[in-house]
Amino acid sequence: MLLLLGAAALLFLTLPDANAFNTKVERIFVENDDLTSQAEIKLLEILAQSGTAFADTLQGYRVVIFVLLVFATAMLIAALVFLVMLVALNRRMAQIERAGIQVNELLISREENTVYLNSLEFRLTAAAMETLSVLAEARLDDEVLSGAEIEAMISGRPAADCDEAAGATRIKRLRDGLGNQLVTALLVKNIARRGYMLAIDKDVIRMI
Repeated sequence: MLLLLGAAALLFLTLPDANAFNTKVERIFVENDDLTSQAEIKLLEILAQSGTAFADTLQGYRVVIFVLLVFATAMLIAALVFLVMLVALNRRMAQIERAGIQVNELLISREENTVYLNSLEFRLTAAAMETLSVLAEARLDDEVLSGAEIEAMISGRPAADCDEAAGATRIKRLRDGLGNQLVTALLVKNIARRGYMLAIDKDVIRMI
C-alpha cells in the first residue's frame, strides 16, 4: 500500500500541467503582437485549440490513472482480507485438530448396523460395525488397541497370532464406511507406536 501510494504521488507530481500548452500559446500571443496577417492569426487560433485539446486529453489521463490506482488499492485490500480469513481458518482447523471432533452422542446400533454421530446417521458393514464396537468398548475402559489386538478381539484368536496390518485394514475400512475424511481422521485417532482409539469422551458412548 505504501509503495502504491508513493507511486501515485510521484506520478501525479511529475505529470505536466494541463494548461501548460495554453500558457505557451498565450506567451506567443503576448510576445509577438506584430502578428497581424490573417494566416498568422489563424495559426495562433489553431495552436490555442490544440492546447485546449491537449489539456482535455491530459485531464482524461489523470482520471484514468486515478481509477486504476483506486482499483489496485481495492485489489490489495481484498487480498489482505482473504489472507486474514485464510490465516483465521488455518488457526481454526488447528484448534479442531488439537481438540478433536466435538461429539455429543455416539450411538451404536449393532442390530441395524447403524451409527448415530450427533445428528449424522451412518450405515456400516458388519465388519466396520465390529471394528467400531471394539474401539468403543476399549474407549470405555480407557484402552488403546493396536492393530493386532483389534484383529484378535474380532476374530477370537490370540493377539500373538494376528497381524498388525489386518487391524490397520479394518480401521481403514471403518473410515471408508464413515466417509467424511475430516470426521474419521479426528474421530479415530492413531497414536504412534501404541495403536488406535476413539478421540471422544467415553460418557457420550451408547451401545444398543
